[in-house]
Amino acid sequence: MKVVHIITRMIVGGAQENTLLNCIDLIDQYGDEVTLITGLSEGPEGQLLQRFTHPQLNIIEAPALTRNIKPWQDWKAYRQLKKILHKINPEVVHTHSAKAGILGRLAAWKLKVPAIIHTVHGAPFHPYQNSLSRNLFAFCERYAAKRCHRMLCVADAMTDRMVEGRVAPREHFTTVYSGMKIEDYLQANRHREQVRKELGFSDDDIVVGKIARLFNLKGHNYLVEAAGNVIAKNSRIHFLLVGDGSLREEIESQIEAGRLNNHFHFTGLVPPTDVPKYIAAMDILAHTSLREGLARALPQALLAGKPVISFDIDGAREVCITDITGILTAPKDVSALSDALICLAENPDLRQRLGAAGSVKCQEMYSHQLMTDRIRSIYQEVLDNQ
Repeated sequence: MKVVHIITRMIVGGAQENTLLNCIDLIDQYGDEVTLITGLSEGPEGQLLQRFTHPQLNIIEAPALTRNIKPWQDWKAYRQLKKILHKINPEVVHTHSAKAGILGRLAAWKLKVPAIIHTVHGAPFHPYQNSLSRNLFAFCERYAAKRCHRMLCVADAMTDRMVEGRVAPREHFTTVYSGMKIEDYLQANRHREQVRKELGFSDDDIVVGKIARLFNLKGHNYLVEAAGNVIAKNSRIHFLLVGDGSLREEIESQIEAGRLNNHFHFTGLVPPTDVPKYIAAMDILAHTSLREGLARALPQALLAGKPVISFDIDGAREVCITDITGILTAPKDVSALSDALICLAENPDLRQRLGAAGSVKCQEMYSHQLMTDRIRSIYQEVLDNQ
């Protein structure tokens, strides 16, 4: 097949890694001719395409395609996308992220592309927006949904959110979990001793990790607040923050105000290939975001045998299951988060049991080859029904 993927930007992030793996698998597993169209990948998160790519993947930059809403710029981006697609003449256009998802679907529909697919990595409208933004994004998604043949969601919770928002009927959606290189995580613990030594952790330290951009709605402030309660009860607990972003100074100030400096450790920006070794250094992963489709950090940690604690948001409950793979708490509930951290920190046997069960579960869900097989079969199904 001739397939085009369109995404707003290729920063270091879960949706971007998912998309890139899908592109590469289509080439390697099926011999497809694949093009990836992306806007400028600027920002403190780093550029994923500088980390890894594929010699046969055709990458085209659409400079007008930006994340923020800019009507004139967006019109130019639409025209750029339509021009590129007209030249390629693909059988399949697969869009990702809000801006590229809307403009890409409109351009592909205008050109009568036979199969137009969109993946929802996270609903673009959510309770933490003002009502004007929320209603605008919901309207745009409803409009764009009428201009594609199938919508894929990285979690069942995303389908629920989109159906509740009246974006499209439930039968228009299919859940396809966000694939990754699971072998890297299954073998992660071989790095444990070395990485903990490099980070200055002793064998007796209990390390709680969080993997996320230091950005709005990622919930680092709740973890720092809980840390004050946790460390007061168990001074062996340390916190490892993997990632970087615009809120770093604000988070560091909160840590300093709580006199927690000796218990918090920042890795800064790390390439995706280094994430497994940092997970190896952890004993527990905490996910305190307020909005996320289904954070890849949860299955990544579970694959490595680490139990998880997560706010009950979006798709988290599909892998973080209380007393089976981890502990699920109400969003923003710092007291419950503190109790969960103390409980797992003080129970190594429980950590072992939850992590082992999570690893088995996620091996069945998160192979990137399986993800691509499912997506490729959906492409074929849509084309066969034309």
